[in-house]
Amino acid sequence: MTVFRIHPDVADAFPDTRIALVTAKGLRGREPWPEATAALHHLEQEAADGVWQPADENDPRIEAWHTAYRSFGTNPRRIRPSVDALGRRVAKKGVLPRINPAVDSYNTVSLRHGLPAGAFDLAHVTGAVDIRYADGSEEFTPLGEPDTVENPKPGEIVYADTSGVLTRHWNHRDAHRTRVTEDSTRVTFVLETLHAHRDGHLLEAAAEELQALLLPHAEHSAARYLDPTCPDAGV
Repeated sequence: MTVFRIHPDVADAFPDTRIALVTAKGLRGREPWPEATAALHHLEQEAADGVWQPADENDPRIEAWHTAYRSFGTNPRRIRPSVDALGRRVAKKGVLPRINPAVDSYNTVSLRHGLPAGAFDLAHVTGAVDIRYADGSEEFTPLGEPDTVENPKPGEIVYADTSGVLTRHWNHRDAHRTRVTEDSTRVTFVLETLHAHRDGHLLEAAAEELQALLLPHAEHSAARYLDPTCPDAGV
């Protein structure tokens, strides 16, 4: 079992935070995922038809993350929250990136609901995962750059396990070590909001939608939630 925890300092600074942890076990990433493919195409078609557009930085959901980023010293117009960067890409190019079925699934759900999302291959996580402020000594290897080592700035919010940092700038970019591939079989997907009282229904709907995409290709899936009143959960 892997435990995810919100550090008390982060909970105090962002008291309306709520995080959904959707864990899938026995994933089969090399078989066709027609449901995920259809959901992705449907979202792209809605964007092309103008009946849906990704949330931008004027949307309260994105604006909240920009404010959070500024609070720990990150310029969100240079280093954007994942859902913001993904939305801008879709608005410009009209298509979502194709990575693999599991990643495509959470990207689609993230964009649909305007919530940041990420994922961790639990086979490569060591110890507990803490959402905490960096002290500046940690190391991070960005996704897709296995030979690069970065040091988050002191005070930057990160996901970190006992071996290093798993995300930078809270949810800007994931680590290479815990990336999800077609061969990942035990994965925790993360969906986040900073305003649970306003957007908690979106978070729950997104978690349910993601589970519906995962379950046809997994032995088991379950959702747990973190917030300041329930700051840790085993997955």
